[in-house]
This record gives sequence, structure tokens and C-alpha cells, in this order.
Amino acid sequence: MAPLTIGLTGGIAAGKSEALKAFARLGAATLSSDAVVHELLESEQLKRLLVERWGPEVAPPAGVDRARIGGIVFADPEELTWLESQVHPLVGARTEAWLRELPATTEFAVVEVPLLFEGGRADVFDTTVAVVSADELRRQRAAARGHSLVDEREARQLSQDEKAARAEHVVANDGSVEDLERELSALLAKLRR
Repeated sequence: MAPLTIGLTGGIAAGKSEALKAFARLGAATLSSDAVVHELLESEQLKRLLVERWGPEVAPPAGVDRARIGGIVFADPEELTWLESQVHPLVGARTEAWLRELPATTEFAVVEVPLLFEGGRADVFDTTVAVVSADELRRQRAAARGHSLVDEREARQLSQDEKAARAEHVVANDGSVEDLERELSALLAKLRR
């Protein structure tokens, strides 16, 4: 029997990664599409395409310069569209392969997809979950990680409210990690019925 697949999304610094870890602790199989993208960016196939498009400085011997690539794609929507057209099909294929390889006993498979709705990927999953958090808390979390809520990145995503409106389930992440895990545990129990 195939697992119930869950597409997990949310705004920047809302707690998607923390929710993914909590799902794993609760026994779900988990995959981060961001981690898949990072892995793909280091592949020779994609590095070659990046160098052809933007020059050798985006892929020095030490590995792909994600900050430089980010500077290019967030400054130019056409370049972002091009990059996504290269990466998104590969991420989709990798996700499908991962799902096929899961043990038959897997009950839940959760895939974190930051641009779940924006990329038209919601229909791939049996259900969707949006993690939301108060804006001030998101700012604090982003600052603690050395980031700010980058306007360019936020601008290309749906707002938290829009993600919540489109998701089948919404989980608030304004408390502790334990609070978040309790919410997700209750959600899994509800999905079991």
C-alpha cells in the first residue's frame, strides 16, 4: 500500500524545516526539496548548464556559488524562470523516485516544497499542509539565522495567508518545538482515519 503523501509548505522562516524534522520524529518518511536542489546544483549536468549560462565564476572548483546565483536570479525574473525550468523537472523526478523507493510499510511521506502552490506541485500530493507563524516571530527567526526576510524572495512567493487559504491543513508555529510536534501529531492522527 502506498503511503499518504503530504506536500509541506509555508512562508519564509515560518518553520517548514522544523515541521519536517517533527514529522520525521513522528515516524513519517521525509524529504526536503531544498536539499534536493542543493544536491542537484552540485551535479555535473547542472553545473555545466550554469557555467554555459552565467560563466565559470558561478561554479568555481570549490562548488556552486549559490550566493552569486541568488544575486543573478533574484535580480532578473527571466533568469529565475530559466533556472527554475532547469531545476524543477529534476526535483520532481527525484521526488517521484524517492516515493517509489519507500518501504511498503511507510504510512506517511512528507515532502517540504517551499513553492508548492507557486510551482503547481500541490496536485502531486494526497494532501497539503501550510505552516504559518506571526510575522514578527518570522522576522526574529530569520535574523537569528543571519537572514532578513528578503523582499525579493518574499515577492516571488504567495503570502502566508494565500498559502494557508490554498492548503488543506494549516498548522500554526508560534510556540515551542514541542507545541509544533503536538499539532503535527494530532494532524497525523486525523489523517489516519
